[in-house]
Amino acid sequence: MILPLFIESLEEGDAITPSLLRLRLLDAVSRMASLGFEKSYRETVVLMTRSYLIKLSSVGSAESKTLAPEATTERVETLPAGFLLIATGLKSSKLRSDYRHRLLSLCSDIGLAAESKSGRSGADFLGPLLPAVAEICSDFDPTVDVEPSLLKLFRNLWFYVALFGLAPPIQKTQTPTKSVSTTINSVGSMGTIALQAVGGPYMWNALWSSAVQRIAQGTPPLVVSSVKWLEDELELNALHNPGSRRGNGNEKAAVSQRTALSAALGGRVDVGAMSTISGVKATYLLAVAFLEIIRFSSNGGILNGGTSLTASRSAFSCVFEYLKTPNLMPAVFQCLTAIVHRAFETEVLWLEDRITETGNEAVIRESTVFAHACFLINSMSQREEHIRDIAVNLLIQLRDRFPQVLWNSSCLDSLLFSVQNDTPTVVNDPAWEAAVHALYQKTVREWIVISLSHAPCTTQGLLQEKLCKANTWQKAQHTTDVVSLLSEIRIGTGRNDCWAGIRTANIPAVMAAAAAASGANLKLSESFILEVLSTGIVSATVKCNYAGEIAGMRRLYNSIGGFQSGAPQTGFGSGLQRLISGAFSQLPQTEDDSFNEMLLSKFVRLLQQFVNTAEKGGEVDKSQFREICSQATALLLSNLVELSLFHIYGSATKANLEGFSQLLRLLCWCPAYVSTPDAMEIGVFIWTWLVSAAPQLGSLVLAELVDAWLWTIDTKRGLFASDVKYSGPAAKLRPHLAPGEPEVLPNINPVEQIIAHRLWLGFFIDRFEVVRHNSVEQLLLLGRMLQGTTKLPWKFSHHPAAAGTFFTFMLLGLKLCSCQYQGNLQNFRTGLQLLEDRIYRASLGWFAYEPEWYDMNNMNFAQSEAQSVSVFVHYLSNERVDSLQSDSKGHARENGNSLVDVNNQYHPVWGQMDNYAVGREKRKQLLLMLCQHEADRLEVWAQPLSKEGISSRPKISTDKWIEYARTAFSVDPRIAFSLASRFPTNTYLNAEITQLVQSHILDIRCIPEALPYFVNPKAVDENSALLQQLPHWAACSITQALKFLTPAYKGHPRVMAYVLRVLESYPPECVTFFMPQLVQALRYDEGRLVEGYLLRATQRSDIFAHILIWHLQGETCEPGKDASGKNSSFQALLPIVRKHIIDGFTPKALDLFQREFDFFDKVTSISGVLFPLPKEERRAGIRRELEKIQMEGEDLYLPTAPNKLVRGIRVDSGIPLQSAAKVPIMITFNVVDRDGDQNDIKPQACIFKVGDDCRQDVLALQVIALLRDIFTAVGLNLYLFPYGVLPTGPERGIIEVVPNTRSRSQMGETNDGGLYEIFQQDYGPVGSPSFEAARRNFIISSAGYAVASLLLQPKDRHNGNLLFDDAGRLVHIDFGFILETSPGGNMRFESAHFKLSHEMTQLLDPSGVMKSETWDNFVSLCVKGYLAARRYMNGIINTVLLMLDSGLPCFSRGDPIGNLRKRFHPEMSEREAANFMRNVCIDAYNKWTTAGYDLIQYLQQGIEK
Repeated sequence: MILPLFIESLEEGDAITPSLLRLRLLDAVSRMASLGFEKSYRETVVLMTRSYLIKLSSVGSAESKTLAPEATTERVETLPAGFLLIATGLKSSKLRSDYRHRLLSLCSDIGLAAESKSGRSGADFLGPLLPAVAEICSDFDPTVDVEPSLLKLFRNLWFYVALFGLAPPIQKTQTPTKSVSTTINSVGSMGTIALQAVGGPYMWNALWSSAVQRIAQGTPPLVVSSVKWLEDELELNALHNPGSRRGNGNEKAAVSQRTALSAALGGRVDVGAMSTISGVKATYLLAVAFLEIIRFSSNGGILNGGTSLTASRSAFSCVFEYLKTPNLMPAVFQCLTAIVHRAFETEVLWLEDRITETGNEAVIRESTVFAHACFLINSMSQREEHIRDIAVNLLIQLRDRFPQVLWNSSCLDSLLFSVQNDTPTVVNDPAWEAAVHALYQKTVREWIVISLSHAPCTTQGLLQEKLCKANTWQKAQHTTDVVSLLSEIRIGTGRNDCWAGIRTANIPAVMAAAAAASGANLKLSESFILEVLSTGIVSATVKCNYAGEIAGMRRLYNSIGGFQSGAPQTGFGSGLQRLISGAFSQLPQTEDDSFNEMLLSKFVRLLQQFVNTAEKGGEVDKSQFREICSQATALLLSNLVELSLFHIYGSATKANLEGFSQLLRLLCWCPAYVSTPDAMEIGVFIWTWLVSAAPQLGSLVLAELVDAWLWTIDTKRGLFASDVKYSGPAAKLRPHLAPGEPEVLPNINPVEQIIAHRLWLGFFIDRFEVVRHNSVEQLLLLGRMLQGTTKLPWKFSHHPAAAGTFFTFMLLGLKLCSCQYQGNLQNFRTGLQLLEDRIYRASLGWFAYEPEWYDMNNMNFAQSEAQSVSVFVHYLSNERVDSLQSDSKGHARENGNSLVDVNNQYHPVWGQMDNYAVGREKRKQLLLMLCQHEADRLEVWAQPLSKEGISSRPKISTDKWIEYARTAFSVDPRIAFSLASRFPTNTYLNAEITQLVQSHILDIRCIPEALPYFVNPKAVDENSALLQQLPHWAACSITQALKFLTPAYKGHPRVMAYVLRVLESYPPECVTFFMPQLVQALRYDEGRLVEGYLLRATQRSDIFAHILIWHLQGETCEPGKDASGKNSSFQALLPIVRKHIIDGFTPKALDLFQREFDFFDKVTSISGVLFPLPKEERRAGIRRELEKIQMEGEDLYLPTAPNKLVRGIRVDSGIPLQSAAKVPIMITFNVVDRDGDQNDIKPQACIFKVGDDCRQDVLALQVIALLRDIFTAVGLNLYLFPYGVLPTGPERGIIEVVPNTRSRSQMGETNDGGLYEIFQQDYGPVGSPSFEAARRNFIISSAGYAVASLLLQPKDRHNGNLLFDDAGRLVHIDFGFILETSPGGNMRFESAHFKLSHEMTQLLDPSGVMKSETWDNFVSLCVKGYLAARRYMNGIINTVLLMLDSGLPCFSRGDPIGNLRKRFHPEMSEREAANFMRNVCIDAYNKWTTAGYDLIQYLQQGIEK
C-alpha cells in the first residue's frame, strides 16, 4: 500500500525535485523492491532507471549548472546504492535474470547517450552502476548458453568500459608487467583519441575496479557470429548519433584505436598489420582484450558457477570461443590469438604473484593451475586445428612454468582417459579423429617421459593408480590406448634414451628407488631396464588385490555383525539378513569402527614384531614383510574418507584415528628400523603408493620419514655409521698401514645399511621434485632433515662405499638450496644461503679422510657410485653463482623487507659478509675440484679397462693450488692432508701444506698424517723446535713409525721417544709382524731405545719374545764369517739382547721357552745328520731321528704360525728335499687352532732348511701379506698365500708348506698336456661348474700374484716355484731373487713383470687374442689390485726400506727402493696408472722370455716346463 504512494510522490508529487525527502524515498522504495515482490520490484526499477537516464540527459544543459547538491547526491550515491541493494536482496532466479537484463540495458543506454556528450558523463554515469552490475552477475554462469540479446548487452557494457577508461590496471605490481601497465597508460594518454575518458586516463575508484573484476568472472565470451554484423550495427548506431566519434569515416580515430589495441596486446600484433581492421572492430577487440585479461588478473581466470575448481570453470573456455568463429579476417584472427596469449601471460603472473602463499590460499592457487591444465588437455580434441595447436602450446608452457601439474591426478586422468570421452562420435571424420589421437599420443608420451625423468617413483605410483582405475572402469578402449602409449617407455640404470641430458632420474639412487616403487622384484645390485607398462600392470593388479582383500574382509565382517565375543547369538542370522537385503553399505558407524579397530591392532602388532626381530639382529622375511605392509597400506587408504571427515563429524572415530596415525607411523618407520635394502625397497613401494593414492597424506608421510631419518643419525646406522669400525679399509688395516688402535670389526655389513639409505634418499629426491613448486610445508620438512644431518659434529660414515650415497644426499641439499630463487621460498632465502654453505663444508668433510677404494664385486654398484658423484659435480658446476647477491629485480625479501646488499653487512659469527661470500666461493671451487677428482677415481674403479683417458681437465695454476691448500686447511686441516695424498707429487701443494702445518702446529696434534710435514731429515739435522711437539702427537701407523727408525733420522731422541710411544701403544702381537725391521733398527740404536722397547714388549708377550729371539739368531753370522765395521757392533749386540730377554723371563716363561726351542732345534738338526747319508737312506734316517724326539707339554706351537699348537709329529712323513744347499727336510705335524676346537687335529707340513738364508723370503712374504690385507680390506677378490717363514738361526729356518698343493713341474710328471688340459682332467670339461670355479680361482690368484710380482720383481719363476692347490689357485714360492737380483749373474732372462706363459693364457684367455670375458676379468682385477696397492705405497716401501742395510742379496745392486717407488708410479693419475697396469698385462701375455727361462730350467735342472 505504501509503495504506490512513494512512487507517485517521486514521479509527480513533492519529491519530484531534488531534495532530502526524494533521497529518503528513493532509498525506501529500493529497500522494498529488494524484498523480491514482483510488482513492487518492477515499478521501482522502472522508476529508478528513468530517474537515472533523466540525470544523464540534463548533463551539459544550462539547468545543470544550477542544480541543487541533492541532485548530484542522488546520481552518485542514492540511485547506485539502490540498484546495488536490489541486486543484493533479490533471491528469485527469475527476478534476478530480469534485473540483470534491465541493468545491462541501462548501461547500454547510458553508454550510447553519454557518447555524444562531452565532459565526464560516460565514466561518471556508468561507473556508479558497476557495483550493482557486479552483484547481479555474481551468480551468473558464463559457460551456459546465453541469449543473443543478453550477450549483446554484455558486449556493449564492455565496449563502454573500454571506451570510457573504466578498466582497472591489468596488474597491481608494475615491475614485472611493464608492458601491461604501459598499455593502459598509453591508452589513457593519447590526447585526442576516443578511448580516453574526458577527465583523464582512469575514471575508476577502488570500488569500481573491484566491480569490473567481478563482472569479468560472470561475463560470457563476447562472441559474435560475424564481425560484419557488428560493424553494421555500430555504424547504424553512429548514424542515429551524429555526435559520436566512432564512425568509420574518422580514420584518425581508427588509427588511434588500432594503436591502443596493439599496446593492449603487448605489441604481439604490430599496428601496421591491423590496417584492415576498422575502428569499430578495433574497439570491439580492445573490449575483448580488456575483458579476458581482467578475467585472468582478477581471480586467476576462474569463472562463476559451482564450488569445485574443475576444468569447466577455466576462463580459457571463454578465450578459446573467439577462435571458433569461422571465416575470420587474418588480422582479426591474429589479434584474437594474441589475446589468448596475453590472457595466458596474465594467468601466469597471477599464479606467480601468489607463490609464497600457504594454507587455503595455496590450495586455491594449485587448484587453479590444475583446472586450467585440465581444460587445455581437453581442448586438444577440438575440431579446429589452430585451437588444438594453441592448447598444446599453452599446456607445454604451463607445464614448464608449473611442473607440479605433471603429478596431478586430475591432469593425468584428463590425459589418459579424456580422448575418447571428449570426441563426439556424431560426426564421422576419420581424419580429425586420427589427428586428435596422434596429438594425444605424442603429448601423453612426452608428459609421462618428462614426469618419469624428474620423479620416476611418484610417476609410476600415479600410473599404477590410473591402471587400477582403468581396470575398474573396464573400458577396453581406454586401456588399450594407455597400454599402447606406455609399452614403449623404458627406464633403467644404463643410458636412458627417453630423454637427453642429466635429469633427476639419472641419479642412481633415484633410479634404484624407481625400481623399488615399480613393485618389480628387481635385483637392484645389478643393472636393470624397467618396462614401465608391464611392471605398472603387475603392481596395479597387486594393489587392486590388496584393496579387494580389505574390502572383502570388511563386507564379510559387517555382514555377520562383527566378531565381538559379547554379540548376541542371533547376530549371524540378522547379519545374513542384512547382507541379503543389500543394506550392509548403510551400516551404523560403530560396526565399521570395530572392524577397523580389529585390523588396526593386528597390523600394528605384526609391524612391531618386525621391529623387534630387527632390533635383536634377526632376519626379517622379505615376502611376509611386503605382504603385511601392503595390506596395512590398503586398509589405511580404504579409510581415507573416514579420516578426512573426522573433523566434520567429531570424535566418533577418534580412537581409530589414533590407530591409523600409529599405523601410518609404523609404515614409515619399520623399513628404517630394519635397515636392509630389501626392507627399504618395500618401504619405497608403500610410501609411493600412499602419496600417489592420497596426495593429502604427503606431508604426514614426509614428516614421519624425516623423523625416522634423523633417528638413524642418532643410532649411527648406514650412512651415519661414523664409528671407526664401520669405516671399511681404514679400520681393517690398523695399525700396520693405518694409524689407530685395531678395532673389532662389526658383525653386520655396513654396506647393506648404506644401500638402504641410498634407496631412501632416492625416494626423498623424487618427492622433492614433486613438491618443490607447490608445498612449502614439505620443502621445510626436507630443510629440517638437511639441517639436522649437516649440523656439527658431522656424523657421516666415511666408508668408501658410502661415497655415492653421501654425495647424493648433498645433491638433495643443493637442490633444496636452489629453491631460494623460487618465489615460494623467498622468505627463507638467507637461511637457505647459510644451509648451502653448510652443505659445502659438510661435503668437504668427505675429503677429510684419505681416498680409499672399496669393491663390491659388482660393476653396477661401482658404476652407480661414480655416476652419483658425477651428477653432483655436474649440478655443482652448473649452479648459479650469484646466490649471495641480491636479486636484481628486488624479488628477494626477508621478513617482508628487501635484502640490502649483503656485502655491506656484518654478521656476529661470520664477520664482514663480503669476506664470507668470497670464502664461500673458494670453498665451492675447492669442493668442485675435489669432487671432480673423486668422480674420476670412481670412474676408473668402475671401468678399469676403459681406454678413454679422463677428458683433459684445465691446468691448475700454482696460485690456485696454494689457494686450494689454504681453503682446505681453514675448513679442516685433514682435508689439506687428503688433498696432498690425492696429488702426492705436487710440489707446490706439499710446500704450502708444510708451511701451514708449521704455522698451526698446536692445532693439529691429533692428526698423525701431519707428521711427515715437520718430522723429516732436515728438521732432525737442524734440531727443529717443532720436534718438541712430538710428545703430544697422536700415534701413527706402525709402518710410518718404522720410517723414523731409518738412519736418515739419526736416532733423534724426540723422534725415537715418539716412535717407541707409538709402538708401545699397540699390543705386541700387532708389532710382531714387523720383527725383522725392528731387529734391523738395532743397527742404528745408539741410545739403546729400541732395545729397551723390545725388552719391555717381551715382558708383555712370550710369543713376541720367542719370535724376537729366533730373528736375533737368524741375523747372527756363522762362526768364522767376517763381520766388519758397523755390522760387527750389530753382531756383537745380538747375543747380548738375546741374553737380556732370557734373563727377564719368569720361571714359567723360561720353561716354555726352553721346551719350545729345544723341540724345534732337535727337528732342525736332523738335516745335519742326513747330510753324510746316501740319498736312498735319508728318508729312513729322518724317521729314526723323529722317533727319538719327545714332545713336552701341550703348549708348543709352530714357530711360523703361533696360533697353531703342536699335538705331535707324523714320524713317517719325513721327506728329504732336493736343493743346491744342504739337505732340507719336510716334516708334517699334527696341529690344532689355539682358539678353535682342540679335537680338530689337522696336518701341517714344514720344511726345515739348513745352509739357506730365509730372511729374503721373509721380506717378500711380508710385502705379500700386506698386499693380501689391502686386497681383503678393500673387498677385492684376489688371492695371495703368504705362507709362514721364520729364520731360526744363521742360515737356517722353518718354512710352512702350502697345504694341498703340487708344483707345476710335479703336474707335468703325470700329464703331458698343458694347464688347460690338466684343469679339464682334474675339474671336468670346459663350461662345467667345477671347471669354471677352478678357472675363476686361477684368475683371482694369478691377478693377485701379478700385482705382487710387479712390485717385488721375483725372478727364478720356473715351474718348480709355481704351486697349484686343489681348488685351482696359483701360489708362488721361493723368493731367493727379488727386486734387483736375478739368477745367472743377473742376466735378466725374465724380462716380463710377471710370469704369464702360453699355457696360463689358455686358461685366462680362451679367445687367444685378449678378447674374452675371462681375460678382461683378469686384467680388471690386476688393475684394481695395483690401484689399491698404490694407496698404501708408503707403508710397503717403509717395510722394505728398513731392511736396506741387512745385507740381503736383493739390496746388493742398483737402487732397489727408488725403483720400487717408481713401479708404484705416484706421479700418475688413477686412469694413467690403470692404463699402465693394463699394458703390463698385455706385455706379459705370452712373452717369449718366460717360455725361454722354463726351457733353460728344464735343460739345466730337469724341472718340467
